[in-house]
Parts: sequence; structure tokens; C-alpha cells
Amino acid sequence: MSVEIHYIGFLMYAVVQETNNGNSLVETTTRGPYFDATASKNVTALLGKTAYLNCRVKNLVNRTVSWVRHRDVHLLTVGLYTYTSDQRFRSIHLPHSEDWTLQIKYPQHRDSGVYECQVSSTPHLSHFIHLTVIEPDTEIVGGPELFIDKGSTINLTCVVRHSPEPPAYIFWNHNDAIISYSSTRGGVSVATERGETSRSVLLIQRARASDSGSYQCNPSNARSANVTVHVLNGEHPEAMQHGGNQRMGPSLGVLAFIAYVLLAYS
Repeated sequence: MSVEIHYIGFLMYAVVQETNNGNSLVETTTRGPYFDATASKNVTALLGKTAYLNCRVKNLVNRTVSWVRHRDVHLLTVGLYTYTSDQRFRSIHLPHSEDWTLQIKYPQHRDSGVYECQVSSTPHLSHFIHLTVIEPDTEIVGGPELFIDKGSTINLTCVVRHSPEPPAYIFWNHNDAIISYSSTRGGVSVATERGETSRSVLLIQRARASDSGSYQCNPSNARSANVTVHVLNGEHPEAMQHGGNQRMGPSLGVLAFIAYVLLAYS
């Protein structure tokens, strides 16, 4: 029996030309290491929340997987060993698993960039994963101050943007106390919509003077946002919007000053 060994790139196959008993040709194939791109994707992580960059390597056999940061061409890990003094980085690999995961604790904006998963073959194989570290943005529409007519409905809308996952919850506070939607005051309700952009709408009917103060929107995975609500009893009617709310515009003194500057430099 004679055997020919053929190499095409990283694909090796053996062709058995003839067996001792004259049977027909038999072909066996063994492919070298390669990446499973479907399980080795780019990652978007929250600021300060542990990030996991996964690299799945098939047919690794006895080769080693390393992680390299491209920003400074810094070797981070080799196998399960860490080669950086930054202890936020760690390689995770379970026995008999094809996954080699780079863990980054407390990721910061500076950690964003390209990371290379490298296999110690000849020549070496590389798969690049881009990490984006983001900080969700929280805003209460119309803030930072709202002026509400007494007896109207306070309508506060909190918007959470740029979050890789919707917040698990969004709490509302009034003057540092969590708002109870079942209090004896009544007329208080909230509706929350979670998605790529999440919204929470707080409605307080029949606004009264005691409803004035600081309101805070608290998402589970983002910074809070604040707005100061003024419930007015006939003051500054020019700042009111019929049936709703509106920020008070600039005073006449401010407008006069702006007009003076424009005329002086025209």
C-alpha cells in the first residue's frame, strides 16, 4: 500500500492509492486550525461592566491561542497565562472547549479598539475582534427645568440611548424619595418601553404645589438624569403652554442684551 501526503494551505489529506487486498481508493481529510466567525464576533460593552471577547478555534490540536491588543501591539495572554501587569485582563478557557475568551474587567473608553486572537501555527492565524466601550446616555426631555401650570398634567419622559441592552428597570425619584405609584395621592402612573432606545414616561395628574421639586430618572445600566419641576399658580403665564408644559423662555433683559450685542458687532 502506498500513501501520498498532500498539503493545500492548512488542509492536509492522505490518499491511499491501493490497499493490500486490492480494494478501491480511500481518502481521509484532516483540516488544520481555523476560526468559527459565527462565535467570534465584535463586542459592544458598557463602561465599567465586564467585557468578554470570545474566539472559537476549531482543530486547535496542540497549538496555543494568544490575545494581542493592537493599539500598542501588546501581548495580553498566551494560553491561560497573562502577560500584562494590568490585572483587568484574563484568558478564560474550559477543558475540551473550542472557546478562548479574553475577559476585561471594568472596561474604559481607552480599551476600545481591535484585539487579535492569534493561533501559533506556521504561519500564525489571526482573527480580529473590535471592542467598543460605550456609556449610555440618559436624558429627561425638556430639562433641566420645567414650568407646569397648577392642575395640569406633569409629563416627564426619560430616554436612555446607546445601550447594548435595555435597562432591567427605570426608577423615578421625587426629592430623593422613590415615587410610589400606589400612594394615597393618586393620579401617578408610569409606562416604560424597552428597546434599542428605552423610554419611561411618568405622568402626574392634577399638579399641585407639593409636586414641585427635583425629579430623577434612574436606569439600571446608565447614569441618572435630573429635572426641576416648578408648579405655578398663575405666575408667568407667558411661560405656559396650553394643556401641557414648556420651559420658560429667556427674560426680557437677556433678550435686550443679545439684541445690543448683535447691533454693536453688525
